[in-house]
Amino acid sequence: MAKNIAEQIVEMLENANVKRIYAVTGDSLNHLNIAVKKSSIEWIHVRHEEVGAYAAAAEAELDGFAVCAGSCGPGHVHLINGVYEAHRSHVPMLVIASTIPSEEMGMDYFQETNTIKLFDDCSHYNQMITRPEQVQRTLQTAIQHAISKKGVAVIGLPGDVSELDAEEATTFNKIFKTNPVIRPSDEELNQLATLINESEKVTIYCGIGAEKANAEVVQLSKFLKSPVGYSFRGKMAIQPNNPNEVGLTGLLGLPSAYHAMHEADLLILLGTDFPYQKFMPVKNKIVQIDESPERLGRRAKLELGLTGDVKETIKALLPLLKEKTEVHFLNQQLEFYGKVKETQLTYVKDFGKENAIQPEFVAHTLDKLAKKDAIFTVDTGMCCVWGARYITGTGERKMLGSFNHGSMANAMPMAIGASLAHPDRQVIAMCGDGGLSMLLGDMATIFQYKLPVKLIVFNNRALGMVKLEMEVGGMPDNETDMINPDFGMIAQAMGYPGKNVHQPEEVEAAIKECFEHNGPYLLNIFTNPNALALPPKIEFDQVIGMTKSMAQLMLGGKMEEALDTVKTNYKHIKGLL
Repeated sequence: MAKNIAEQIVEMLENANVKRIYAVTGDSLNHLNIAVKKSSIEWIHVRHEEVGAYAAAAEAELDGFAVCAGSCGPGHVHLINGVYEAHRSHVPMLVIASTIPSEEMGMDYFQETNTIKLFDDCSHYNQMITRPEQVQRTLQTAIQHAISKKGVAVIGLPGDVSELDAEEATTFNKIFKTNPVIRPSDEELNQLATLINESEKVTIYCGIGAEKANAEVVQLSKFLKSPVGYSFRGKMAIQPNNPNEVGLTGLLGLPSAYHAMHEADLLILLGTDFPYQKFMPVKNKIVQIDESPERLGRRAKLELGLTGDVKETIKALLPLLKEKTEVHFLNQQLEFYGKVKETQLTYVKDFGKENAIQPEFVAHTLDKLAKKDAIFTVDTGMCCVWGARYITGTGERKMLGSFNHGSMANAMPMAIGASLAHPDRQVIAMCGDGGLSMLLGDMATIFQYKLPVKLIVFNNRALGMVKLEMEVGGMPDNETDMINPDFGMIAQAMGYPGKNVHQPEEVEAAIKECFEHNGPYLLNIFTNPNALALPPKIEFDQVIGMTKSMAQLMLGGKMEEALDTVKTNYKHIKGLL
C-alpha cells in the first residue's frame, strides 16, 4: 500500500533524528498523528500548544533541533508565543502548522488562519505544501533553514493534502549539519591585536555565542589580565573554571561587571547581542566579535566589528598578542566582585520569616543542593533575577528561560521538554506563582508522562517584576497582587506530591525531600512579596521614582507595606548606589 504524505513527512523526520513532536491533536493534524503512531517518534500530548512550543524550544536549545505542531486556527495562534521564543533565542525548531482543506482557503472557512502572515515575523522559512511533489523538497529546505540559520522554520499543511499519496522527489533529502570554521581575516586580526596591545585595561564580556569557548576565554583573560563579565544566557558556560570572572550585568546583573566594563580602556564583546544599551559604556573603545555580522554595532559604538566563531577567533588571535604583566586593574575588579558577593550573601543569611521567606535564600539553597549537571528553567520576572544571581555554573549545568522574548509562564513547559529530552538529568523549574498559574493545566502533562520534574514555586503572591517596574517609575503598584489557589493541593490533584512551605527553617529539608523523590514534585514556597531586585546601576530618577511610590503607599494608608519594602531591600540600595 502506498504511503501518504503524512507518513512521508514522518519518515523524513525520523531520518532527521527527531524523537518527539509536541502537539494537541485534532482535525487537520489527525493523519500526521496516526503516521507518528506507526513510527519511532513519540507524540507528546500537551494541554496547550504554547506549552508544546516552549517544550520544543527547550529541547532544541539542549539538543540542536526539535518539532512542534498545531492544528487549524486556534492551534496556530496558541503556538505563536513559544515560536517567537525559539526564533528570538536562535534555536532550530520546525513548526508543522496543519490547516483547513485547501479548496476552502480564502473563503473565510471555519478556523481559517493565514499561516504565511501569522508566522512571517518569527521564522526564517515559512511555506505551504499544496502538492505531493513539493513535500520532500519543502521539508528538507525547512529543516535546513532551521539548522543553518538557527531559528524557526514553518510548513503549512492542509489536512486534505496530508492524506494524499506521496511522491518521491528527484532532489536529495538528507539534512546537512555543517560546521564551518569562521574567523576574521588575517588583516582584521592584526588590527584587533594592535588595538589590544595598545590598551592597558581590557575587559572581556561574553554572551551565549561564546558558549563553546570557555577554555579559550579563560586563556585570553589570563594572558591579558582581563576581568570577564557575561550575559545571563552566557553565565552557565563562561562562569565555570574562570578565575577572572566578575559576574553579569544588565537589569538582573551585578555592579562588579558593570564597573569592569566601564572602567576599561577597551571592552571586547564576544558572542553577545546584549540588548540593554544603557548598560554599555560610551567613553571607552569597544570591539565586537559575532558570527552574525548583521548584529555588529547595533548596541554600542564600535571601534572594530568582526565576524567569526569566538573559539576559532581567539585561537587565531592569541599568537598575535603581547602578554600583559600589569595586574592592578584585574585585581581591583576582582576585589570589588568579592565585596559584591559578600553583599549578596547578606540576603542568603537573612532567611526571612513566616510566609515571607527570602527568595535569595531559597535560590541559594537550590544551588547548593542541586546536582552538578542539573538543568534549571526559570520563569520570566523575579525568578530570572534569583537564577541569574544565585545559581552557579559548573560547566555541566544548563539554564533555560525566555531571555530574549521575555514571556511569562515558560519555566514549567521548558522543564517538560528538558526532562523528555534528558530523562537521566535532574530538571528544576523555578516558577513564579504568576507564571505557573498562567499555564497551570500542563502540570497534568508532567504526570501523564511520569516526568521527574521538580517544580519550585517562588510564591510571592504578586507579579513581582511588574511591581518593581511601577515603583521605580514613581507609581504605587496597582493590581499586581495575586490571590492564588493552593499549588500544593493542585499538584496532589494532578497525581504527584505537593508541599507548602511557610517557614524559612523548613526550606532546606523540603528541598532535599523534593530532590530525593523519584518522580515529579511541587514545592510551594511562600516568599517575601516585598523582596525586590534593583539593577546594578541605579539611576537618580529611579531613586526619585522609588521614593515617590513609597510616599504614595504611605499616604494611601499602606505604611506597613512601604516600611517592609524599604527594610527588605535597603541592603541592595546601600550596596549599589
